Amino acid sequence: MGITTDASPFDSIIFDLDDTLYPSSTGIDQSVKKNIELFLVEKCGFSESKAFTLRAELFKTYGSTLAGLRALGYDITAEEYHSFVHGRLPYEVIKPDVQLRNLLRTIKQRKIIFTNSDRIHALTVLDRLGIKDCFEQIICFETINPNLPSSTRPDEFPVLLKPSLDAFNTALHAANVDPRRTLFLDDSVRNIAAGKEMGLHTVLVGKTVKSKGADYAVECVNNVAQVIPEIWADEMDGGDQTITRTKSELEALLATAVVGA
Repeated sequence: MGITTDASPFDSIIFDLDDTLYPSSTGIDQSVKKNIELFLVEKCGFSESKAFTLRAELFKTYGSTLAGLRALGYDITAEEYHSFVHGRLPYEVIKPDVQLRNLLRTIKQRKIIFTNSDRIHALTVLDRLGIKDCFEQIICFETINPNLPSSTRPDEFPVLLKPSLDAFNTALHAANVDPRRTLFLDDSVRNIAAGKEMGLHTVLVGKTVKSKGADYAVECVNNVAQVIPEIWADEMDGGDQTITRTKSELEALLATAVVGA
């Protein structure tokens, strides 16, 4: 076991949820897009062809369809929107991830979820993956938009979402973390760039090449031990030196971690 003089640089690790803790190959993202377009047709009266282009336009301009609709004066509640868009998702395609659970259980730092999604969706996904109990805190849509339910008109409070720096500020305050000592994992290039601007250490998930603002890139979140072994640098008892696990030791540890213990 290699001995170094550097402790782990991270006190906390913040994880995005969708397409970060499970792969985009599940198709959940595509189902979300289809449901959003159906919402625009059924609830807002747009044609199917207009709904397709409008969804993309609102996302690009406002960060989400909900944010765009409310900014344009549509009196749509977050609960109505999320129950329609997420309430009919095929969650059964998300399977328990034993390897991810083992990985998370070896990480001793604080582990926090930061997602643009609503809390019900976040809990459902974490439960499907079998990792709900691995996280100390879930920062979600309701956390970063606490005033939205009390609004008297749609444009009274702008919807905050990643990559907005205001959303990051709210999330970091809620998590009570020091960004200089925090690792942030996300699949969005825009979110990674914003996280770096906030002073976070950043990991782009789902790619093999780093984007602007990314300190690391991992093709899959389960590969984080191979790419960022310094997460597991521990202080030695009774001294200032630290222990850094080697790659083979990390792999052995993950293989023998007891699920559900």
